[in-house]
Amino acid sequence: MTNDIQEYRGKKVVIRFDAAKCIHSRHCVLGNPKVFIANAPGEWINPDAASPEEIAALLRTCPSGALTYERLDGGEPESAPLVNSVHLRENGPLAFHADMEIQGHGTCYRATLCRCGASKNKPFCDSSHVAVNFVATGEPPTIESETLLDRAGRLTITPNPNGPLQVEGNLEVCSGTGRTLIRTQKTWLCRCGSSQNKPYCDGTHRKIGFTA
Repeated sequence: MTNDIQEYRGKKVVIRFDAAKCIHSRHCVLGNPKVFIANAPGEWINPDAASPEEIAALLRTCPSGALTYERLDGGEPESAPLVNSVHLRENGPLAFHADMEIQGHGTCYRATLCRCGASKNKPFCDSSHVAVNFVATGEPPTIESETLLDRAGRLTITPNPNGPLQVEGNLEVCSGTGRTLIRTQKTWLCRCGSSQNKPYCDGTHRKIGFTA
């Protein structure tokens, strides 16, 4: 466990918080302010203030995967979603929910990956898109595509050196409002922030000398 990961152990559940991955979506403090205490001077997570089921359901809404949990009561751990998806956050990151392996960073079910090119924690988002005033729609046009025979399974994400995210496996690319944009088994998603065909790579990273 790295120094960035805080652990809060309760009687029935352990909550872990990876500050480096947090994008401050605030689902936690708005969802249960008794468990997640905003602006607390000391420990800000109280795992015993709600049932393990309530905590598990809330933590699964954390898009970045900064919050994870471990059941100590014999309850079911988090499982892979039935449909692998990535949602485009308006002027923000790529929010993946899948049984995924991010090359060089292990496996997980939830992650928000940088698409503005400015994150200091690539491939993960660190909210730098706000500071650089990144602009990218979360509602690009739909591309006609056939329904996938299998909508789940392992998704492999490879951050290409100084290039896009290469994504292989069953995936539905969705708008910020949930509309399916395309169904695919292999795609390249822009992470330099300058593609003219966002969220897809168009080779602009080579023209601008993007480094990651």
